[in-house]
Amino acid sequence: MLVATAVVVERDAVAKALGELSPGSDESTPGVAGRAHPFRPSGTTAHGGIDVIAAGVGPALAAASTASALTAAVLQGSPYDLVVSAGIGGGFQPDAGVGSLVVADEIVAADLGAETDDGFVSVTELGFGTVRHHPPEDLVRLVGDAVGARTGAVLTVSTVTGTAERARALRERHPSALAEAMEGFGVAEAAAAHGVPVLEVRAISNPVGPRDRAAWRIPDALAALTEGFGKLLPVLESWNRHDQ
Repeated sequence: MLVATAVVVERDAVAKALGELSPGSDESTPGVAGRAHPFRPSGTTAHGGIDVIAAGVGPALAAASTASALTAAVLQGSPYDLVVSAGIGGGFQPDAGVGSLVVADEIVAADLGAETDDGFVSVTELGFGTVRHHPPEDLVRLVGDAVGARTGAVLTVSTVTGTAERARALRERHPSALAEAMEGFGVAEAAAAHGVPVLEVRAISNPVGPRDRAAWRIPDALAALTEGFGKLLPVLESWNRHDQ
């Protein structure tokens, strides 16, 4: 299993649920916790076969980093069976409260398309590709039940929402949206290119809407991410994609 977060603090929040990094690892360095790869720093978790990487911020860098990790694993003869995009994100109120967990049943590139006189048109409607990835339904249900999380669409954006107007517009276009983040679609694109299923899990650190840093609860969200991964890990380890 490959778990891709955006930044080091998210990576380390997930790694806490897996076990401490080995003494030789550099926890301040972006990179991986888990199986060693020749091109990046590595540590060791308590659960073999699970790597956690800080893939970078935004869909492009997340896609590139995830694709590199997937390719390296294939070349080593030990490909991944599942990719998980994980981290903190904004929650659409009142459905996804601060400190709660959300599991994506759709991973949506919310701003990939064109603005027209008639409103936003997605790249899919323009005929140039997909803006949606669907994690395995049974896995979404099992993980949601294990951590007590709501399931719904998680939107990937290149610009974080900072106004009530944009929050309303996104929710109107995507009524099932529960959360917004910046990496899930990029991770999903890389996974799809390798034929590997994907899951996205987000801990809510702030409401989607007007940018109010005083309302952010990042430490609480990181703690929820650690606790959630501790609960969902047995589900992820026991789920077998080849049975689907």
